[in-house]
Amino acid sequence: MNRRQFGATLTSSLAVPALAKSAPAPVVLGFIYNGPKNDLGYNQSHADGKASLAGMPGIKAVEESSVPETVVAEESMRDMIHQDGASVVFATSFGHFDPFTIEMARENPGVQFFHCGGLYDERNHPKNIGIYFGFIDEVEYLSGMLAGLATRTGKIGFVAAKPIPQVLRNINSFTLGARSVNPRATTKVVFTGDWVLPVREAEASSSLVDQGIDVLTGHTGSPRVIVQTAERRGVFGCGYQFNQIQMAPHGFLSGAEWHWGTVYQRIAELVREGKSVTNGTIPRRLTGTLKDEFCRLSPFGPSVTASSRTRVAEAKAAILNGTLDIWKGPLKTNEGGVAIPAGKVLKIEDVELDKMNYLVEGVEGTARG
Repeated sequence: MNRRQFGATLTSSLAVPALAKSAPAPVVLGFIYNGPKNDLGYNQSHADGKASLAGMPGIKAVEESSVPETVVAEESMRDMIHQDGASVVFATSFGHFDPFTIEMARENPGVQFFHCGGLYDERNHPKNIGIYFGFIDEVEYLSGMLAGLATRTGKIGFVAAKPIPQVLRNINSFTLGARSVNPRATTKVVFTGDWVLPVREAEASSSLVDQGIDVLTGHTGSPRVIVQTAERRGVFGCGYQFNQIQMAPHGFLSGAEWHWGTVYQRIAELVREGKSVTNGTIPRRLTGTLKDEFCRLSPFGPSVTASSRTRVAEAKAAILNGTLDIWKGPLKTNEGGVAIPAGKVLKIEDVELDKMNYLVEGVEGTARG
């Protein structure tokens, strides 16, 4: 007997005649993660977002972790719908989308599905699917500023999973932030090839330190290994996805982290009001930035100086009031080409940035992995 069968049996055995008019049944929201919900990374950021719904009137949330990006994802979503009564399902991993979330949406037209970061095509995909995602470039820029201010060698290391546009955006925006305060700073990138390869992440991090790098960061499923390696090797570390300060109590600077609770609370409120992505009363594509509180800067570590905190606070204020654009020309690629021509400014939600296939000047590495 699985957990859902046990719960159903227990509920049935305890049923008693109603003495008063029962309250309306809550709206059930289901969440699936592709890894453990305590990974101090991407999955935990989503699990914390789901946890922010606790106590919200009329809302019940269920979850399942370590759901692989296979047909198992379909079974997990199907169980949530038919056994837990979920009328809304959040699939949080990129690989959960095609074909698994798409197939479940076709099979369950009365259920709303929301996918994090998917590429929705309204011509081919069911109308009961919505996409949500955040743009974290601005926070990476601020984190990069701290790296640029902290480095003594001018050499920064970045351990990344794959050279896809979102990862390239983070490498580039981090580097732009570092070079805005330290023009001599360079970033060396190592791609591991996948999202969770802790041994390779540790090896890459140590190799970078051996090459004179004194600040480490990364974009993997959970950069905890990168931050831990930085602490062990006595260099500075910047986190990503989630607050990793506990991994490096001495050398942690800060980091760019997600705040998915903003998204989940907003969608839960709309669903509770009877609105739906199917008829367009919930946006089919919901995105946000630092200003929208979809993401945030992690707390400063103890090694961050007062002057560095002030400079980052000033830059953050300028981003929020619209006087600082991080994507502006002239900007060269690290191969000498033109990334953004002089006089051109790209706003953070510009679709041109979604197609990024280059690394900027100051990055050592190739955008092809």
